[in-house]
Amino acid sequence: MSQLISDASEVLRLEAVTRQFSSTVPPAVCVVSLSLRSGELLSLLGPSGCGKTTLLRLIAGFEQPQSGLITIGQRPVAGEGHWVVPEKRGVGMVFQDYALFPHLTVHQNIQFGLKDKPVPAIQQRVQEVIALVGLEGLGDRYPHQLSGGQQQRVALARALAPHPFLVLLDEPLSNLDVQVRLRLRQELRDILKAAGTSAVFVTHDQEEALSISDTVAVMRQGCLEQMGPPELLYQEPASRFVAEFVTQTNFLTAQRQQEQWQTEIGTFPIDRLVSAEPTVGSLDTHAQIEVMLRQEDLQLKPDQQHGNAVVRDRQFLGREYRYRLQLASGQELVARTPVEVRLPIGAKVQPMIAQTSTLRAFPPQC
Repeated sequence: MSQLISDASEVLRLEAVTRQFSSTVPPAVCVVSLSLRSGELLSLLGPSGCGKTTLLRLIAGFEQPQSGLITIGQRPVAGEGHWVVPEKRGVGMVFQDYALFPHLTVHQNIQFGLKDKPVPAIQQRVQEVIALVGLEGLGDRYPHQLSGGQQQRVALARALAPHPFLVLLDEPLSNLDVQVRLRLRQELRDILKAAGTSAVFVTHDQEEALSISDTVAVMRQGCLEQMGPPELLYQEPASRFVAEFVTQTNFLTAQRQQEQWQTEIGTFPIDRLVSAEPTVGSLDTHAQIEVMLRQEDLQLKPDQQHGNAVVRDRQFLGREYRYRLQLASGQELVARTPVEVRLPIGAKVQPMIAQTSTLRAFPPQC
């Protein structure tokens, strides 16, 4: 039995949870521990095949862990001799394809999980969640008569109707058009916050995870790479993988030269760097490091005579430009600048690091 004591406000707790489908392949989920407090929204973020959907299925009860313990609402539901079937866990599920019953109306889909309650109570709860998700007047329609965004809201309303401890959402916006996704991800957060419901999202979209969540858990090859508030992951990534996946950052090699670090775009004092990974240790012991430069950390100064980078591509993103630069060594950097900075393709520029930027050091890649 676990010796860890759960916080009374915790809705979900995982302790060293592992799931392996075959002895010939690495675990899909490997010794993952995390917790979620009441009312919080957590995103499981990572590339395809990292284990995030498997972890969601373990929480829901569609998979059983080989080891570890899963607790929902202060009750062990899986592991260490415990097993609670999915429908008894107090969990609501929103699937990627919504999984609505095509032959049932909106009202009937939402009340599907409320059959054990008195009819007046069912009708009242259905009306409450329909109002919560903004579908008033659509209760008698069938799924094929709704837009994709409306179907997603019906699926969310159905998951919220039984007052679950926790709502699990598996890529809930991935089937929607870009503009609808942008609008609905804020509405989704607003609805869950208004309901006071805790939720776990699965997504591979960095912007979606950062904007929706109170906490983001970045996964890689079945393991939890880093977990924390969105701002922390963006500003202080704990590994090169998190830096690359979450912030799409640049990395630039720096060589130690007495009290300076020398890079291809200039020098800066040693004390301006902070160590990002424990493996870096004291920067005094390294002759070469990798400096993390976010796209917005780079400032571009036109310099046709002495510029050491060439603009290879420019993308207009509305409020900013995204530039792809090539250094003399052949390395490419990506920079984002305000729309006031408009540089032609082929122009020579001098990239500079903004003075307000915090520079983080990572060990050189092997």
